[in-house]
Amino acid sequence: MGKQALISVSDKTGVVEFGRSLVERGWTLLSTGGTFAALQEAGVPVTAVSDVTGFPEMLDGRVKTLHPAVHGGILARREDGHLSELAAQGFGTIDLVCVNLYPFRETVARGAPDADVIENIDIGGPAMIRSAAKNHAGVLVLVDPADYELALKDEVSEAERRRLAAKAYRHTSEYDAAITTYLEGDSDTLPTKLPPELTLSLSKVAEVRYGENPHQPGAIYRWGGARGPVIDARVVAGKPMSFNNYADADAAWALCQELAAQEDGVVCVAVKHGNPCGVARADGARAAWELARDADTLSVFGGVVAVGGTVDLDAAQAMRGTFLEVLIAPDVTPDAVEWFAAKKPDLRVLIAGQAKSVSVLDLRPLAGGFAVQERDARPWDDLCPEVVTTRQPRDEEWNDLRFAWATVKHARSNAVVLARGGVTVGLGAGAVSRIWAAERAVANAGERAHGASLASEAFFPFDDVVRLAAGAGVTAILQPGGAKRDPEVIAAANELGLSMVFTGSRHFRH
Repeated sequence: MGKQALISVSDKTGVVEFGRSLVERGWTLLSTGGTFAALQEAGVPVTAVSDVTGFPEMLDGRVKTLHPAVHGGILARREDGHLSELAAQGFGTIDLVCVNLYPFRETVARGAPDADVIENIDIGGPAMIRSAAKNHAGVLVLVDPADYELALKDEVSEAERRRLAAKAYRHTSEYDAAITTYLEGDSDTLPTKLPPELTLSLSKVAEVRYGENPHQPGAIYRWGGARGPVIDARVVAGKPMSFNNYADADAAWALCQELAAQEDGVVCVAVKHGNPCGVARADGARAAWELARDADTLSVFGGVVAVGGTVDLDAAQAMRGTFLEVLIAPDVTPDAVEWFAAKKPDLRVLIAGQAKSVSVLDLRPLAGGFAVQERDARPWDDLCPEVVTTRQPRDEEWNDLRFAWATVKHARSNAVVLARGGVTVGLGAGAVSRIWAAERAVANAGERAHGASLASEAFFPFDDVVRLAAGAGVTAILQPGGAKRDPEVIAAANELGLSMVFTGSRHFRH
């Protein structure tokens, strides 16, 4: 009996041409279901697996390859004992297995009902792949159309066979991990709790020239079946995204969406090196951009901007004089895209993807592992703000405190944010001392600190921030509270005529 190849693929890219090439080289093809139909329709000679097993496909296709004629043909070592056993049963060897699996992750990603997701858990496919990979000394295993050409060589080296086997096990491992995370989750595709074991199934979605620095290789990966507004964004103008572009755009969009959920208006967020540097809310995209830009005209240079509404030509033209790396928005009008392409060809213009499921876990790399936590997604409405001073915040101060609180939550610790009228007027982030963060925010604000409200992502260990803020003209402060010297801090606020609110919730971000 000549060489036999079993082909059963979900991704049918190039499979007809590959099958025809095998037949021309003297191979016999075995196949199932849709692959059998595709080969037969193309005029490629092919035998149904059911003709080899003597049993029809059963249970709506759930059982078709789980048979000794298939797995014996794959697993038999190419030596007399095993080959004699096969021959005694009338079975031949299967020398090539070309299989890729049911589109489980794609089914999850499109939001299919649970019954459809479960039906797309492949059983026979992984079994055949693993069998072939185990016996790779005698069987070629192919899970990727990119390897078809290699399989057509007269001789495939032991090293290449081993590489294909490793690739096959990676394929099934990632597949199983996607199923595990789906079943462990609730309505999303990723776990909502911290399990004893956490499997990361990552698939590359984008190439980048390098990582944070030119000497670091880098790439962008998707975790399981999760969707992300940035990794799934559509680039409609400009250069390809860089590693740092992805990171900053993700940070900008996260804050933009959190603020957009608070109240009406269009939000604009400018981010530099992971930290917000200008944030504003206004009645339109152009006004929001201009306010965010003017919040810190120095830092916004070379920044990444997220706009929470449609960017039209008017808004686009308002960005003429500022060098930006990335603009991301839910929509950009065609004439604005055309203008960006002509006038700012280096600017990456992104239309945000729809995040059907986003990981609730936050992973930080450590040497030899990861620190894992749930994302800091606590909304304002989950807090119980307590006014701890004699003076109550005015309505406009409450609005600014809430605005500043959302912003400081997305800044690196230690962080302090000053806001007034729905615009950040001073930001201090990434400082090793809270007073230094406050000093930076106050210096950044200058005269605009008069009448501003201040938010800190963690408590005040001393009353120094309160005295600095009051001296700059700040009138209201929001902080978590919980320090040993809270009574002294509150007393200073009362002494200086400020209102102060405790949230009872800190937002460290390292």
